[in-house]
Amino acid sequence: MRVLVLREYKSQEFDGVRLSAADRRAVADERFARRLRVRELTGGRVEVSAGPHVGVVSLDGCEIRVEPKYLGTGLDVLRMVHYALGNAPEALTVPRTFTDGAPHLRDLVALMVTTHAEQLLARGVRRDYVRREAPLPAVRGRLLPDRQLLHHYGQLDRLACRYDDFDTDIVDNRVCAAAADLAARTTSSLTVRARARRVAGRFAQYAPTRPADVRADLGRLTYHRHNEHYRPAHFWSALLLTGGGLDDLFGAGPLAARAFLIDMNELFELFATRLLAEAAAGTGTGTGLTVEGQSRHTHVLWNERTARPYSEVRPDVLIRGGTDALPFVRPVDVKYKLYATRKVSTADLYQAFLYAHALARDPGDAPPTCVLLHPGGVSGDRAAVAVRRWDGSTSARVRPVPLDLHAALGALESPRRAEFLSELLAEVTRRG
Repeated sequence: MRVLVLREYKSQEFDGVRLSAADRRAVADERFARRLRVRELTGGRVEVSAGPHVGVVSLDGCEIRVEPKYLGTGLDVLRMVHYALGNAPEALTVPRTFTDGAPHLRDLVALMVTTHAEQLLARGVRRDYVRREAPLPAVRGRLLPDRQLLHHYGQLDRLACRYDDFDTDIVDNRVCAAAADLAARTTSSLTVRARARRVAGRFAQYAPTRPADVRADLGRLTYHRHNEHYRPAHFWSALLLTGGGLDDLFGAGPLAARAFLIDMNELFELFATRLLAEAAAGTGTGTGLTVEGQSRHTHVLWNERTARPYSEVRPDVLIRGGTDALPFVRPVDVKYKLYATRKVSTADLYQAFLYAHALARDPGDAPPTCVLLHPGGVSGDRAAVAVRRWDGSTSARVRPVPLDLHAALGALESPRRAEFLSELLAEVTRRG
């Protein structure tokens, strides 16, 4: 199969690609087109336009791989996902499993699903009580008179009963079984596929019931001392079963099996918010800092005629602290844009200035400031942009702050984790 590779936010034409009828229906789907545009041209050519979604799409006529523009490998993306969603530290090392080139995102997730499922099987899958209703030759549990009259009237050898069965066919195992089966059918690595098939076959014996609604089953998962060890397996299973959707991508269905795409805009916002929240958690109480993600403010935009809110304002992050006499509020606008190499867009400046004017509070005479947090190295630091009044005084300031993702991922897995977080928080909350 032809493999088409391009970077996010790029458009590229490829020769020698012919789409099948099923491919044309898939790429025409609005949910698909919002994430990746595929346009069929004359002469066996296609044009692929990628946005902020990275991952892989498997079509009949080709396989499209969208690679991150700022991060180098799919493993780094998964390390970001793992941290951003609040999981316990785990070394996401890839053994010498992939011998035919660098693996793409879905193959990596399939490997993680398979590895954790193998660990569950080695430990022994858990059982739990499952409520069942079935006609039985003898009473078990509770007899259901209404069901007996309606469906088995006069049949003394078929008694409608409701009973509890101690079984392995529970939602914990069904999720793992469904993910292992999907990994076995979609991974392009022969080694991972063979392992996933063995795992899927064993889990199918323990949990033969197929999930009717994957998202409903994922939403039913709760953890306690009996199934806490399932959490990592469920995390990677959920990522694979939902097509890489951190929030809501394709859900269950054929598109989820064809595509594995992660929204880097959403991932970067979650990642940065978690970094700041963890950093602020170490500042203690009293004048310590707190971090609010996606807080809603309805008092900013006001309809004076109706005396009601016109619309709400929702900054990505709001950092609060200080004392009653000297309160401190620093809004942070998180943008997955490479502002280290180009000017900040006017639209992003307007939004950040609104946050600064309406929400920021800086002790003393310092003008209110909003930080624009974006990917970039230290060399990408740039001067703040100010709004000036008619008399030349500064009314608000937007200060871009680059976040080096490579350095952040390395620091999070090193002894200098606390030092890195402290430095990041100090830079974001710095006055001036």
